[in-house]
Amino acid sequence: MVESRYKCIVCGRVFPEGQGVIVSRGGLTLTFHSSRCAYKFFKLWFERVDLQCLAIARDIMREYEKIIDARKPVKKI
Repeated sequence: MVESRYKCIVCGRVFPEGQGVIVSRGGLTLTFHSSRCAYKFFKLWFERVDLQCLAIARDIMREYEKIIDARKPVKKI
C-alpha cells in the first residue's frame, strides 16, 4: 500500500495522509502540516482580501453566532 504524502504550502514540511489540514475547493487544494501554518496563511489572506469577501466572512460569523446562541442553556427559574 502506498501512503499519500502532502507538502505544507507555508513551511514546506512533508506530512502523511490523515494528518495536517487540507482544504480543497474549485480545483485549488491548500495543504498545511498544522493548524498553526493554516492560521498563518489565512491571517495573511484575510489582510489582503477585498471587501466583497469580508461581507462573506460577516455572513459566516452570523451563522456561527446563531449556532452558539442555540447551544446556550436556558435558565430555569
